[in-house]
Amino acid sequence: MDLARFRELPLLGILRGIDREMVVPLGETLRSAGLQTLEVTMNTPGAAEMIRAFAGASGQGLTVGAGTVLTLEDLHAALDAGASFIVLPTVVDEVVNSCTRRGIPCFPGALTPQEIYRAWQLGASMVKVFPAKCFGPEYFREIRGPFGDVELLACGGVHAGTLRSYFECGASAAAFGGSIFNRNLLKERAYDRIEASLRELVQAYRDWRGSLPR
Repeated sequence: MDLARFRELPLLGILRGIDREMVVPLGETLRSAGLQTLEVTMNTPGAAEMIRAFAGASGQGLTVGAGTVLTLEDLHAALDAGASFIVLPTVVDEVVNSCTRRGIPCFPGALTPQEIYRAWQLGASMVKVFPAKCFGPEYFREIRGPFGDVELLACGGVHAGTLRSYFECGASAAAFGGSIFNRNLLKERAYDRIEASLRELVQAYRDWRGSLPR
C-alpha cells in the first residue's frame, strides 16, 4: 500500500460476508465509482481467495487489504493472498509488531485515549477509531487535542451525510462497510445503487477537501 496515495483519497471500503461470485461485478463497481482502497475481512468465508481475486483483477486502480486480522495465522494467510495492508478491530500486539517489522501498513482498532495512544506507539500507520458512531465526530476533536500527531481513521457510522463532520473534527481517513455495502443491496445484486452511494461518498470527500484554504 502506498500511504501517500491513500492520503489523497483516504476512503476505505469494507467487504464482509460476500459471495465469491460478487468479486468481479463489485470490482467493476468500485473502479467505476472511483474508490481506490478496499479491505476484505478475514472472517468472510473464502476471504483469502477473494483478496487474491480482487488484487489480481484490479490492475493499478484498486489497493486491496485484509480486515479483522486477529492472529498471526490470519496475517500470514492475508499476506500470502496478496493483501497490501492490514486492519484489526482491536490492538493485537504480535500482529501489529509483525506488520511494523515488515513495513506493512497496519490499522489497528482502538477507542479510548489509552488504547489509541498505545496503538500509535506500537507503530500503527493510522489508528482505526471503532466504533466511531458511538461517540460521533466530536470525539475526534477531543482526541486530537492531546494527540495531535496521531492519525485517526473513523470507522462505524460513516456515510455521505457524516463524512464531512469526521474530517472537520480531525479524522485523517474514513472506513465504511454496511452503510454503503448494504446486505439487502448485495443480496439483490443492486450494484448500480451501490455505485451511486459510493460516488456520493467520494464526491462528499472531494467537496470537503476542495473547501479547504489553499
